[in-house]
Amino acid sequence: MKFTKMQGIGNDYVFINCFVEAVENPEELAIQVSNRHFGVGADGLVLIYPSEVADFKMEIYNSDGSNGELCGNSTRCLGKYVFDVGLTSKRKITVETCVGIRTLNLIVDSRKVVQVKVDMGSPVLNPKQIPIKMEGEIIIGQPIQVGGETYKITGVSMGNPHVVVFLHEMECFLNKQYLKMLPLEKIGPLFEHHKLFPKRMNAEFVEIVDRKNVKVRVWERGSGETMASGTGACAVAVACALNDFTDDVVNVHLLGGKLLIEWDRDENIIYMTGPAVRVFDGEFVDGFVNTKIPG
Repeated sequence: MKFTKMQGIGNDYVFINCFVEAVENPEELAIQVSNRHFGVGADGLVLIYPSEVADFKMEIYNSDGSNGELCGNSTRCLGKYVFDVGLTSKRKITVETCVGIRTLNLIVDSRKVVQVKVDMGSPVLNPKQIPIKMEGEIIIGQPIQVGGETYKITGVSMGNPHVVVFLHEMECFLNKQYLKMLPLEKIGPLFEHHKLFPKRMNAEFVEIVDRKNVKVRVWERGSGETMASGTGACAVAVACALNDFTDDVVNVHLLGGKLLIEWDRDENIIYMTGPAVRVFDGEFVDGFVNTKIPG
Protein backbone atom coordinates (compact mmCIF):
# COMPACT_ATOMS: atom_id res chain seq x y z
CA MET A 1 0.00 0.00 0.00
CA LYS A 2 1.40 3.37 -1.04
CA PHE A 3 1.14 6.52 1.07
CA THR A 4 2.23 10.15 1.15
CA LYS A 5 3.45 12.06 4.19
CA MET A 6 2.26 15.69 4.20
CA GLN A 7 2.33 18.58 6.64
CA GLY A 8 0.72 21.96 7.07
CA ILE A 9 2.86 24.18 9.35
CA GLY A 10 4.00 21.10 11.25
CA ASN A 11 0.61 19.39 11.61
CA ASP A 12 1.53 16.16 9.80
CA TYR A 13 -0.62 13.40 8.36
CA VAL A 14 -0.24 10.21 6.35
CA PHE A 15 -2.43 10.35 3.21
CA ILE A 16 -3.70 7.32 1.33
CA ASN A 17 -5.29 7.59 -2.10
CA CYS A 18 -8.38 5.38 -1.83
CA PHE A 19 -9.11 5.84 -5.51
CA VAL A 20 -6.55 3.05 -5.92
CA GLU A 21 -5.93 1.63 -2.42
CA ALA A 22 -8.25 -0.18 -0.01
CA VAL A 23 -8.03 0.35 3.77
CA GLU A 24 -9.90 -2.28 5.79
CA ASN A 25 -9.28 -1.03 9.35
CA PRO A 26 -8.50 2.70 9.28
CA GLU A 27 -8.70 3.09 13.08
CA GLU A 28 -5.94 0.55 13.67
CA LEU A 29 -3.91 1.77 10.70
CA ALA A 30 -4.05 5.34 12.06
CA ILE A 31 -2.52 4.19 15.35
CA GLN A 32 0.19 2.25 13.55
CA VAL A 33 1.24 4.87 11.00
CA SER A 34 1.16 7.68 13.57
CA ASN A 35 3.69 5.98 15.84
CA ARG A 36 6.91 7.96 15.51
CA HIS A 37 9.14 4.99 16.38
CA PHE A 38 7.43 1.98 14.79
CA GLY A 39 5.42 3.72 12.05
CA VAL A 40 5.71 6.67 9.70
CA GLY A 41 5.13 9.27 12.41
CA ALA A 42 2.14 11.59 12.17
CA ASP A 43 -0.69 13.36 13.96
CA GLY A 44 -3.09 11.08 12.14
CA LEU A 45 -4.30 9.42 8.94
CA VAL A 46 -6.26 10.90 6.02
CA LEU A 47 -8.07 8.81 3.42
CA ILE A 48 -9.05 10.36 0.07
CA TYR A 49 -12.12 8.92 -1.69
CA PRO A 50 -14.32 9.76 -4.67
CA SER A 51 -17.45 11.71 -3.70
CA GLU A 52 -20.96 11.83 -5.12
CA VAL A 53 -21.55 15.37 -3.84
CA ALA A 54 -18.13 17.04 -4.16
CA ASP A 55 -14.86 16.68 -6.06
CA PHE A 56 -13.33 14.57 -3.27
CA LYS A 57 -14.23 13.01 0.06
CA MET A 58 -11.87 12.87 3.05
CA GLU A 59 -11.87 10.81 6.22
CA ILE A 60 -9.63 11.82 9.13
CA TYR A 61 -8.39 9.60 11.96
CA ASN A 62 -6.42 10.91 14.93
CA SER A 63 -3.24 9.26 16.17
CA ASP A 64 -5.24 7.33 18.80
CA GLY A 65 -7.53 5.88 16.11
CA SER A 66 -10.51 8.10 16.92
CA ASN A 67 -12.40 9.86 14.17
CA GLY A 68 -11.60 13.51 13.46
CA GLU A 69 -14.52 15.52 12.12
CA LEU A 70 -12.46 18.24 10.43
CA CYS A 71 -8.84 19.36 10.26
CA GLY A 72 -7.93 22.58 8.48
CA ASN A 73 -4.26 21.74 7.96
CA SER A 74 -4.93 18.31 6.48
CA THR A 75 -7.66 19.82 4.29
CA ARG A 76 -5.12 22.23 2.81
CA CYS A 77 -2.72 19.32 2.32
CA LEU A 78 -5.43 17.36 0.51
CA GLY A 79 -5.83 20.28 -1.90
CA LYS A 80 -2.13 20.23 -2.69
CA TYR A 81 -2.04 16.44 -3.00
CA VAL A 82 -4.91 16.04 -5.49
CA PHE A 83 -3.59 18.84 -7.71
CA ASP A 84 0.09 17.91 -7.60
CA VAL A 85 -0.47 14.20 -8.36
CA GLY A 86 -2.93 14.95 -11.16
CA LEU A 87 -6.25 13.89 -9.61
CA THR A 88 -7.58 17.32 -10.62
CA SER A 89 -6.52 20.27 -12.74
CA LYS A 90 -9.02 22.65 -11.15
CA ARG A 91 -7.82 25.46 -8.92
CA LYS A 92 -11.07 25.59 -6.99
CA ILE A 93 -12.29 22.28 -5.61
CA THR A 94 -14.87 21.01 -3.12
CA VAL A 95 -14.21 18.41 -0.45
CA GLU A 96 -16.83 16.33 1.35
CA THR A 97 -16.17 15.99 5.09
CA CYS A 98 -18.31 14.46 7.82
CA VAL A 99 -19.37 17.99 8.84
CA GLY A 100 -20.22 19.25 5.36
CA ILE A 101 -18.61 20.36 2.11
CA ARG A 102 -15.60 22.67 2.18
CA THR A 103 -14.37 24.79 -0.74
CA LEU A 104 -10.63 25.11 -1.41
CA ASN A 105 -8.93 27.75 -3.56
CA LEU A 106 -5.53 26.45 -4.69
CA ILE A 107 -2.73 28.98 -5.10
CA VAL A 108 -0.32 27.57 -7.70
CA ASP A 109 3.27 28.48 -8.55
CA SER A 110 5.34 26.58 -11.14
CA ARG A 111 2.53 24.01 -11.50
CA LYS A 112 2.64 23.15 -7.78
CA VAL A 113 0.25 24.23 -5.03
CA VAL A 114 2.07 26.46 -2.53
CA GLN A 115 -0.84 27.87 -0.52
CA VAL A 116 -4.48 26.96 -0.05
CA LYS A 117 -7.36 29.19 1.04
CA VAL A 118 -10.14 27.18 2.63
CA ASP A 119 -13.74 28.13 3.29
CA MET A 120 -13.98 26.63 6.78
CA GLY A 121 -17.71 27.27 7.18
CA SER A 122 -19.52 29.12 9.95
CA PRO A 123 -18.48 29.05 13.59
CA VAL A 124 -20.94 27.41 15.98
CA LEU A 125 -21.26 29.22 19.29
CA ASN A 126 -24.24 27.57 21.00
CA PRO A 127 -22.87 25.39 23.83
CA LYS A 128 -25.35 22.58 23.17
CA GLN A 129 -24.06 22.27 19.62
CA ILE A 130 -20.33 22.53 20.42
CA PRO A 131 -21.03 20.62 22.84
CA ILE A 132 -20.32 22.10 26.27
CA LYS A 133 -22.45 21.34 29.31
CA MET A 134 -23.06 24.96 30.27
CA GLU A 135 -26.16 27.15 30.15
CA GLY A 136 -26.64 30.14 27.87
CA GLU A 137 -26.64 30.99 24.19
CA ILE A 138 -22.89 31.54 23.96
CA ILE A 139 -19.82 30.82 26.10
CA ILE A 140 -17.51 33.87 26.31
CA GLY A 141 -15.01 34.18 29.15
CA GLN A 142 -16.84 31.68 31.35
CA PRO A 143 -14.81 30.37 34.34
CA ILE A 144 -14.25 26.65 34.86
CA GLN A 145 -12.10 24.72 37.29
CA VAL A 146 -9.33 22.61 35.77
CA GLY A 147 -6.66 20.97 37.90
CA GLY A 148 -7.29 23.28 40.82
CA GLU A 149 -7.00 26.46 38.72
CA THR A 150 -9.73 28.73 37.35
CA TYR A 151 -9.63 29.26 33.59
CA LYS A 152 -11.90 31.48 31.50
CA ILE A 153 -13.02 29.72 28.34
CA THR A 154 -14.65 30.82 25.10
CA GLY A 155 -16.35 27.98 23.24
CA VAL A 156 -16.39 27.58 19.46
CA SER A 157 -17.08 24.66 17.14
CA MET A 158 -15.56 24.65 13.67
CA GLY A 159 -17.04 21.24 12.92
CA ASN A 160 -15.12 19.96 15.94
CA PRO A 161 -15.21 21.38 19.48
CA HIS A 162 -12.76 23.98 20.81
CA VAL A 163 -12.29 26.03 23.95
CA VAL A 164 -9.98 29.03 23.86
CA VAL A 165 -8.12 30.32 26.91
CA PHE A 166 -6.49 33.77 27.00
CA LEU A 167 -3.50 33.63 29.29
CA HIS A 168 -3.42 37.36 29.99
CA GLU A 169 -6.73 36.94 31.83
CA MET A 170 -4.99 34.82 34.48
CA GLU A 171 -2.74 36.49 37.05
CA CYS A 172 -0.23 33.63 37.09
CA PHE A 173 0.18 33.91 33.29
CA LEU A 174 0.87 37.63 33.02
CA ASN A 175 4.47 36.93 32.06
CA LYS A 176 4.18 36.55 28.28
CA GLN A 177 6.99 34.01 28.24
CA TYR A 178 4.69 31.68 30.13
CA LEU A 179 3.12 30.54 26.86
CA LYS A 180 6.42 28.81 26.10
CA MET A 181 6.63 27.39 29.62
CA LEU A 182 2.96 26.36 29.82
CA PRO A 183 2.81 22.76 31.18
CA LEU A 184 0.51 21.68 28.37
CA GLU A 185 1.36 18.00 28.80
CA LYS A 186 -0.23 18.27 32.26
CA ILE A 187 -3.23 20.52 31.71
CA GLY A 188 -4.03 19.43 28.14
CA PRO A 189 -5.48 16.04 29.11
CA LEU A 190 -7.46 17.68 31.93
CA PHE A 191 -9.15 19.98 29.41
CA GLU A 192 -9.67 17.22 26.85
CA HIS A 193 -11.43 14.92 29.31
CA HIS A 194 -13.20 17.53 31.47
CA LYS A 195 -16.71 16.55 32.60
CA LEU A 196 -18.18 19.63 30.89
CA PHE A 197 -17.10 18.33 27.48
CA PRO A 198 -19.13 15.20 26.57
CA LYS A 199 -17.26 14.59 23.29
CA ARG A 200 -13.85 15.54 24.68
CA MET A 201 -12.29 18.84 23.72
CA ASN A 202 -9.58 20.61 21.74
CA ALA A 203 -8.01 23.45 23.72
CA GLU A 204 -6.07 26.50 22.53
CA PHE A 205 -3.99 28.70 24.83
CA VAL A 206 -3.45 32.22 23.50
CA GLU A 207 -1.08 35.14 24.00
CA ILE A 208 -2.32 38.39 22.43
CA VAL A 209 0.50 40.21 20.60
CA ASP A 210 -1.55 43.03 19.05
CA ARG A 211 -4.84 43.56 17.16
CA LYS A 212 -3.56 41.60 14.17
CA ASN A 213 -1.33 38.90 15.71
CA VAL A 214 -1.68 36.19 18.35
CA LYS A 215 0.51 33.31 19.52
CA VAL A 216 -1.07 29.94 20.26
CA ARG A 217 -0.32 26.50 21.63
CA VAL A 218 -2.71 23.68 20.82
CA TRP A 219 -3.89 20.56 22.62
CA GLU A 220 -5.72 18.35 20.11
CA ARG A 221 -8.30 15.82 21.16
CA GLY A 222 -6.93 12.36 20.39
CA SER A 223 -3.46 13.57 19.40
CA GLY A 224 -2.04 15.65 22.28
CA GLU A 225 -0.01 18.78 21.67
CA THR A 226 0.49 19.42 17.98
CA MET A 227 2.54 21.94 16.04
CA ALA A 228 -0.64 23.49 14.64
CA SER A 229 -4.39 23.15 14.20
CA GLY A 230 -6.30 24.76 11.36
CA THR A 231 -9.72 24.50 13.02
CA GLY A 232 -8.07 25.58 16.28
CA ALA A 233 -6.65 28.69 14.60
CA CYS A 234 -10.12 29.50 13.27
CA ALA A 235 -11.64 29.01 16.73
CA VAL A 236 -8.96 31.29 18.20
CA ALA A 237 -9.71 34.03 15.66
CA VAL A 238 -13.42 33.88 16.43
CA ALA A 239 -12.80 33.90 20.19
CA CYS A 240 -10.38 36.84 19.87
CA ALA A 241 -12.92 38.87 17.89
CA LEU A 242 -15.79 38.00 20.24
CA ASN A 243 -13.71 39.19 23.19
CA ASP A 244 -12.59 42.28 21.22
CA PHE A 245 -8.92 41.38 21.61
CA THR A 246 -8.19 41.45 17.84
CA ASP A 247 -9.68 42.50 14.51
CA ASP A 248 -11.69 40.07 12.38
CA VAL A 249 -8.59 39.37 10.26
CA VAL A 250 -5.70 38.01 12.30
CA ASN A 251 -2.40 36.18 11.90
CA VAL A 252 -2.39 33.12 14.14
CA HIS A 253 1.18 32.11 14.99
CA LEU A 254 1.42 28.45 16.02
CA LEU A 255 4.48 26.38 16.89
CA GLY A 256 4.74 25.20 13.28
CA GLY A 257 4.09 28.48 11.52
CA LYS A 258 1.51 31.13 10.64
CA LEU A 259 -2.05 30.98 9.34
CA LEU A 260 -4.08 33.93 8.10
CA ILE A 261 -7.64 33.69 9.43
CA GLU A 262 -10.44 35.96 8.19
CA TRP A 263 -13.93 36.10 9.70
CA ASP A 264 -16.38 37.56 7.18
CA ARG A 265 -19.16 38.55 9.56
CA ASP A 266 -21.56 39.50 6.74
CA GLU A 267 -21.39 35.95 5.37
CA ASN A 268 -20.51 34.49 8.79
CA ILE A 269 -17.79 32.43 7.09
CA ILE A 270 -14.25 31.74 8.29
CA TYR A 271 -11.48 31.68 5.67
CA MET A 272 -8.11 30.11 6.39
CA THR A 273 -5.03 30.61 4.21
CA GLY A 274 -1.74 28.79 4.71
CA PRO A 275 0.92 26.54 3.19
CA ALA A 276 0.89 22.80 2.52
CA VAL A 277 3.95 20.59 1.98
CA ARG A 278 4.33 17.15 0.42
CA VAL A 279 7.14 15.66 2.51
CA PHE A 280 7.70 12.25 0.90
CA ASP A 281 6.02 9.26 -0.73
CA GLY A 282 6.41 5.72 0.59
CA GLU A 283 5.08 2.20 0.58
CA PHE A 284 4.18 -0.16 3.40
CA VAL A 285 6.25 -3.29 2.78
CA ASP A 286 6.43 -5.52 5.87
CA GLY A 287 3.47 -4.03 7.71
CA PHE A 288 3.91 -2.95 11.31
CA VAL A 289 5.31 -4.44 14.47
CA ASN A 290 2.58 -4.94 17.08
CA THR A 291 3.47 -2.28 19.64
CA LYS A 292 0.65 -3.08 22.06
CA ILE A 293 1.65 -4.19 25.56
CA PRO A 294 0.50 -7.80 26.19
CA GLY A 295 -2.44 -8.15 28.58
